[in-house]
Amino acid sequence: MFAIPSFGTIFYLIAGGVVAGILASAASFASLASYPLLLSVGVPPVLANVTNDGALIWGSLGSILGSLRELHGYWRQVLYYAFFTVIGSAIGCWLLLAFPSSIFEKVVPFFILIAGSLVLVSGKHHPNPQRQHTVWEQVFYTICLVLVGIYAGYFGAASGIVVLVLLTYLTEEKFIVVNALKNAVGAFTNLAALLIYAFTSHILWWDAIPMAIGMFIGGYLGPIVVRHVSAKLMRWIIAILAVTQALIYFKQAYF
Repeated sequence: MFAIPSFGTIFYLIAGGVVAGILASAASFASLASYPLLLSVGVPPVLANVTNDGALIWGSLGSILGSLRELHGYWRQVLYYAFFTVIGSAIGCWLLLAFPSSIFEKVVPFFILIAGSLVLVSGKHHPNPQRQHTVWEQVFYTICLVLVGIYAGYFGAASGIVVLVLLTYLTEEKFIVVNALKNAVGAFTNLAALLIYAFTSHILWWDAIPMAIGMFIGGYLGPIVVRHVSAKLMRWIIAILAVTQALIYFKQAYF
């Protein structure tokens, strides 16, 4: 049985949630702050992973409200891409409940490094909205969306980066638009995971709600940050954060 957090802990969770929300919305890295934040207040790892989903959806909602300008005219695409990531997320949640996440921990650091590298590589891609993808390209990217949805539901760290890269090639849009699409797709993916965990696991709402308040605020601020920072700089920030998180997970998995 977990006690109601003190006022100091609640404020700490809200403040940490703001940071996590900005990282999620602007750089796809909520987990760099939110997961360790829950561990630091004594939440066990498995419950922290599930409780984190209870807060992430509010960061995503804040991101959507802050990105309405960029999302205008793109909601059909959002729903289409989210359909496949949600299917994957449901599978990933089932896998997490059936098998411990420790099975995947030794692979995660390398996955994050690859994801960070892909962000830099995708920066060399020049968007061409007039380009028509072949059927095989569409099938390939769709399968990738399902796979990254599975990963997001199962573990989640840096999954937003992979969605960002996939949408860069799928949509052929500018970084600021692709980032907004990524946040909206992520909202549906997180909502699916939250609904599943709410009925099949145990979310520590007293910890999730304060963090959710902070993440909503941070999520709203994130798109504003992106509008005032160059796409190239944002990609480098994401890559640096990827290396940082990969080193953290590498240390936890191997030492």
